[in-house]
Amino acid sequence: MWTVVYIASNRAQAEKFKNVLCNEGVLADIRPAGLVSALGDGLYEILVLESEADEAHAILCQYVIR
Repeated sequence: MWTVVYIASNRAQAEKFKNVLCNEGVLADIRPAGLVSALGDGLYEILVLESEADEAHAILCQYVIR
C-alpha cells in the first residue's frame, strides 16, 4: 500500500524529492494533491510503500539538513 510521506509545494520540488528517494533505493511516486494548473503549480504528494515510510522520512530529513 502506498503512503504519503511529504506534500511538496510544486511539481519541481516533488520531482526533486522523488529522485532523492529513488537514488537511495526507495520506490517513490508523486501525484497531484487537489487542483493543479497547466504549468504544474500546486501541491503534490510524495508516496512510498508503507513498509518504507520510516526510511523515506529519515532520508528526506537528512536531505533537508544538508
